Amino acid sequence: MGIKGLYTYDYPRPMLTADCMVTNSRGEVLLVRRGNDPYKGCWALPGGFMEMDETIEHCAVRELEEETHLKVSEKDIQLIGVYSAPGRDPRGRTVTAAYFVRVGNETAMAGDDAAEVRWWPIAALPPLAFDHADIVSDGQRL
Repeated sequence: MGIKGLYTYDYPRPMLTADCMVTNSRGEVLLVRRGNDPYKGCWALPGGFMEMDETIEHCAVRELEEETHLKVSEKDIQLIGVYSAPGRDPRGRTVTAAYFVRVGNETAMAGDDAAEVRWWPIAALPPLAFDHADIVSDGQRL
């Protein structure tokens, strides 16, 4: 078996992302205003694409820090669920692992591809990009 046989196969492969639903002690949810397409200018949960040399949990923690400057541990996050509906991301077939984490009243700052960050009351969230409203709804059960 050659190298090609070891590392490729003939089936399409989805992209893998991680998203974080972050709440604080005031019951607010942290959202980022997207700086890039798709959904540029829309509010979303912090998250992004998994790199080849990391676990999905590490991806969630890394993306949260890159986009909001909030540092949490992999031990702090709890899986909400896996979201895999075809068409959930206009860039192509994407599956996300969504995580929940509660923090104190830390201040978040926009970084990486987040144009802005803001804490929102859970009862007054703006329209969310992708299927993030479903993730928030599921995350409220934790």
